[in-house]
Amino acid sequence: MDGSAIEIQVLASIEQMSGADWDACACPEVEDGGRPLDPFTTHRFLLALEKSGSVGPGTGWQPQYLAAFQDGTLIACAPLYAKGHSQGEYVFDHNWAHAYENAGGRYYPKLQVAVPFTPATGRRFLVRPGYEGLGHSALVQGAVQLAENNQLSSLHITFCTDTERAIGEEMQLLVRNGQQYHWLNDDYADFDDFLASLSSRKRKNIRKERKQAQSFGGTIHSFSGQDLRPEHWDAFWAFYQDTGARKWGSPYLTRAFFDIAHDTMADDMTLVLAEREGQYVAGALNFMGRETLFGRYWGCSEHHPCLHFELCYYQAIDLAIAGGMSRVEAGAQGDHKLARGYLPTMTHSLHWMRDPGFADAVERYLVAERAAIEEEIEVLTDYGPFRKADVEEQE
Repeated sequence: MDGSAIEIQVLASIEQMSGADWDACACPEVEDGGRPLDPFTTHRFLLALEKSGSVGPGTGWQPQYLAAFQDGTLIACAPLYAKGHSQGEYVFDHNWAHAYENAGGRYYPKLQVAVPFTPATGRRFLVRPGYEGLGHSALVQGAVQLAENNQLSSLHITFCTDTERAIGEEMQLLVRNGQQYHWLNDDYADFDDFLASLSSRKRKNIRKERKQAQSFGGTIHSFSGQDLRPEHWDAFWAFYQDTGARKWGSPYLTRAFFDIAHDTMADDMTLVLAEREGQYVAGALNFMGRETLFGRYWGCSEHHPCLHFELCYYQAIDLAIAGGMSRVEAGAQGDHKLARGYLPTMTHSLHWMRDPGFADAVERYLVAERAAIEEEIEVLTDYGPFRKADVEEQE
């Protein structure tokens, strides 16, 4: 298996690869009939980004998918993009770009192994089972060589798994840690069982928030699979546009993305919508993995107290418990998630810099940053909302 030469190809479109071949590397676990670990590196998700114009010409995300072949068989692949900016990544390197350019360098374009606009941890080096060592090595070396050959400043692999972090570190890539808030399912029977694990004050606050949110004057619905309708996406698109305009200046995803996802990914999504007087007034979109619910987008046309917490965090917990999922990843940032049962969790990324001097400077920065992140997670976890084992609480 390791004797034949490896051929690396760079593909300008994922349509150059069959869905079956790509997914044999991206999500081999679906052979048992279940969901992928996450849907974001599947052929259908990446194709929806391309066909909708959310990535490609004019977006700053130019596909350069890596594909590694041995004896004509695809053994590994990676969602690689040439980036003309640092937007939509959620691992911020703007200061690196400024420093490099102030020193006379050219930071952009750079290479990014990532799922665009998706700060969710998952496999970035997609390897067919049985080719793990060979496939990982081929993809990392291929990406670095592509950057070298084109004299690009850097390569970044963001929101990779802990296993990939260790592999990258062994291959001399720089390791960066980050932090998100994730909810973990401790075999809870239902939401009340989860609440019982919290301190009395936090438990009462969440009950108060849920009651306040659910008194907005309407009904909360969850739609998935065949229950999703075009009118649901019409409403959600308006919410998404409003949120995108306020957060990023303009939405990352196009309207066409949601239409394509409706046709190809309905079973991967659950859309939670709040309806009042016959109109949808707020919504949150979740993607469903095998063990994880990924909260991705939220928006509203009317503001009601605590409705954001209900749709994004508490409904997600309900869905995860009902689906037997082990965690909820609620996206980037948000210290307010801590009081609602979402604990600080470390994330990882890998980086390579072509300029040795710049690489040394970044490495020194990352050593200090990693220590700060570890300390912050330790402190925040101690301040978490859960009951302390040695404290007897009264209702």
